[in-house]
Amino acid sequence: MGNREDLLAGARRCLLSKGYARTTARDVATESGVSLAAIGYHFGSKDELLRAALRQAIEEWGAEIAAMLAAETDPGLSGAERFEATWERILASFARTRPLWAIQFEVIAQIERTPELRAAFPDANREARLGLAELFGAGPSVLGERRAEMAGACYQALLAGLAAQALVDPDGVPAASDLVDAVRAIGAAIQ
Repeated sequence: MGNREDLLAGARRCLLSKGYARTTARDVATESGVSLAAIGYHFGSKDELLRAALRQAIEEWGAEIAAMLAAETDPGLSGAERFEATWERILASFARTRPLWAIQFEVIAQIERTPELRAAFPDANREARLGLAELFGAGPSVLGERRAEMAGACYQALLAGLAAQALVDPDGVPAASDLVDAVRAIGAAIQ
């Protein structure tokens, strides 16, 4: 790997072990085996490096979930069965990705005081919404761009809420089958 890739890998390890606020430039340089000056050269600042490492980690998690679903989801499933199977895999991933979720909530908590973070989120947020809509079979080719993004926003809200519950009370997170029942109940109440 080159210095840039070493820095990203080191920053990611630091993020997962120390969190966003507690990771220093020196920590990343030491973990990466690269000089402090290389951070500025390749990324401009430690914060930009940490944002890039976090973005990369989130993208890898999304790609892992998408690949897992593509390989394991039976195309003959009904919408409710697909919903449940998708959530089963996502919920199972929470235990493996607990540090990643903790970092994301840490970053969200700092967004009001960090204009650079705030500026980085709208595009990533839109991509995440569309990606989630696609995972659940509700992408733009099915619903159109605007409706797919709104469906993705709903999935994103559910995902973030479940991730928060998994961090606070891992044993209290609803099962995928409970989510299907809840969505049916909400749908019936809206009718």
